[in-house]
Amino acid sequence: MHPARMALVLLLVGGPAPTPCLAQSPAAPKAAADKAPTAGQVLDRQLAGLEREFVPAAEAMPEAAFDFAPTSGEFKGVKTFAQQVRHVASANFMFAAGIAGEKAPVELGGENGPEALKTKADILKYLKDSFAYAHKAFAGITDANATAAISTPWGKGTTTRLFLASLTTAHAFDHYGQMAVYLRMNGIIPPASRRP
Repeated sequence: MHPARMALVLLLVGGPAPTPCLAQSPAAPKAAADKAPTAGQVLDRQLAGLEREFVPAAEAMPEAAFDFAPTSGEFKGVKTFAQQVRHVASANFMFAAGIAGEKAPVELGGENGPEALKTKADILKYLKDSFAYAHKAFAGITDANATAAISTPWGKGTTTRLFLASLTTAHAFDHYGQMAVYLRMNGIIPPASRRP
């Protein structure tokens, strides 16, 4: 299992928080090894792991196939590849805004993100900007505020920063799985699955 996914599983089931880089280097100074990461640092490492897989997958699809979606059988009516990417980016902005307790800094659009974003370049910029904004929001998560009740970004009830940060990663990996299928259907091996 990929380290970022393992860290998410451990976080969600209440397992031990991963240490920096998931394993401490034997050459690391003792003081650094003794300092436990904060909740925000652990969550941000998970976000970085997601970003390292998701962005290259989005970049790997040729622009000519960005509107690709399977159309037969169980796939009928699914999001296009571009819609998958826009949807995740929009959700990243929404969840991060909830964590930060502010209004999203960009237009979120509907279920498939902003329809005005049509080109691969525009969609990739929106995606990368969403990760930058999420990293900024995750940096504000502390051990003291991680489980404090906050308003949900979708307007009903309350949640926690910890939940929204975990949801950011889990939600995007769900769509990453769908994108990996789309890439393979177009003869492209997802970058994270390529052998070095």
